[in-house]
Amino acid sequence: MSPIPTALTCLRNWPLGTHYGQSGGKHYLVSKTVFAAGRSIKLVAHERGGNDYISLCFYDLTAGPRLAPCEMPLDKVITFLSQLRREGNRG
Repeated sequence: MSPIPTALTCLRNWPLGTHYGQSGGKHYLVSKTVFAAGRSIKLVAHERGGNDYISLCFYDLTAGPRLAPCEMPLDKVITFLSQLRREGNRG
């Protein structure tokens, strides 16, 4: 599977609300909010104990899905999402 579909699957499968996660060996507090019956998703992640920050929006448009990073490279967002795993049951 190519990186973008893998990243979108990870984004869609991430639970709503705020949860602890890990990506690329770093630990994050990750918040996911869904709008428009799931056709729009916002995800924000703050590295715990560090300075990394991830922010993105996803839009399920008639013309096709659009992943929109907020002021960061698309590759960074795709890598983050593709490696994102939930940590335990804390949240």
